[in-house]
Amino acid sequence: MAGEVNLRATLARPFLATTGTPQVAYLLIEALPSQVVAQVRMPVNVSFVLDRSGSMKGDKMDRVRRATSRAMEMLDGQDLASVVIFDHRNEVLIPSGPVVNQPEIQKKIGGIRDAGGTKIAPAVEKGLREIDKGGPNAIRRLVLLTDGQTENESDCLREADDAGRRGVPITALGIGKDWNEDLLIEMANRSNGTADYIDQPDKIVAFFQNTVQRAQATAIHNAVLTLRLVQGITPRAVWQVIPLISNLGYRPVSDRDVSVPLGELETGSGRTVLIELLIDPRPAGQYRIGQVEVGYDVPVLNLVGEKTRADVMMTFSGDQALTAQVNAPVMNIVEKISAFKLQTRALKDLQAGDIGGATQKLQSAVTRLLNQGELELAQTMQQEISNLQQTGQISSEGQKTMKFGTNKTVRLSDLDVPEELKIKSE
Repeated sequence: MAGEVNLRATLARPFLATTGTPQVAYLLIEALPSQVVAQVRMPVNVSFVLDRSGSMKGDKMDRVRRATSRAMEMLDGQDLASVVIFDHRNEVLIPSGPVVNQPEIQKKIGGIRDAGGTKIAPAVEKGLREIDKGGPNAIRRLVLLTDGQTENESDCLREADDAGRRGVPITALGIGKDWNEDLLIEMANRSNGTADYIDQPDKIVAFFQNTVQRAQATAIHNAVLTLRLVQGITPRAVWQVIPLISNLGYRPVSDRDVSVPLGELETGSGRTVLIELLIDPRPAGQYRIGQVEVGYDVPVLNLVGEKTRADVMMTFSGDQALTAQVNAPVMNIVEKISAFKLQTRALKDLQAGDIGGATQKLQSAVTRLLNQGELELAQTMQQEISNLQQTGQISSEGQKTMKFGTNKTVRLSDLDVPEELKIKSE
């Protein structure tokens, strides 16, 4: 059965100039679950691994209880859930099981109290064990929330590797300013999950609800994007755009063919990637420069190894009025990726002691963010530039805001794609 995934491609520039030299082009590809699977919902198997150390006392602890309760209310008897709480010790507060006795679940969550220090790895291990009790036939997630530094960070990374092998993405959430964002980002990356920064306790509820909603919206599994290009078209980089900006890299299939694992696709958002291409000169005219293929499984419909394909067309022209045209939303994404790369390089410069290089790159990133209308993030970055110039360092909050703020993108599902940019799916 075909039609479970829709493909769409949008060029940053609808027309390339007929020059005598190679040119860089950007191609945005969206893979979005179709209406065929929009109403499909697989069971969710989630474990909440919650920091209850002494530093969580007060508003943070209250919001964690409220967020966990709300998330549980979104689940039902077809779903499995568990809760592990930790300080320097850990406890399985709610063993994995169907979400059927809400009063008992809410009572246990309401009894969570703060105490002790912070030791993450053993708690994550217990969360994974609880998830394993439910078997593989569900959307598996582990939600980790902490506000502090932990001992034995290498153990945390081993648990993240284990989560990745088990097919359990970790949603790693840090609250406050005293946790190690690099550790949580690495744990998320190793498990094929996501990490994020919660700057205010009252936002915890929304983060927990969003995690559950995204799991419930997942219908497509094991998606892989393959791009086959014609002679004279060379891939240079592949960036994930939705849900978060990250450099996916790619596995070369041949000199001109690349393969990119997309993993799970969520209804309503899917996956969006931006591919940087180097284009050799061509005479004026329209050309087929390649074909996109997405392979995927839909377990709930017993579909394995399904494929959808689409041709990618490009037009070359000598008309300057045409070649000056740009697709503004896609160029905005290109600029946002540029800002993300600049802040990443700036932080590396800072670690190496190159304050001048870091300052210059951050200032360039500010310019790009302002051009995109990201005023709040640009203001935060500008304040950190001042801190850097005055003290030679940036604040912990500033680092977290930059690392997590610059990798967020606008939603592209409603792009108004001109007719000449559309690709035809088979």
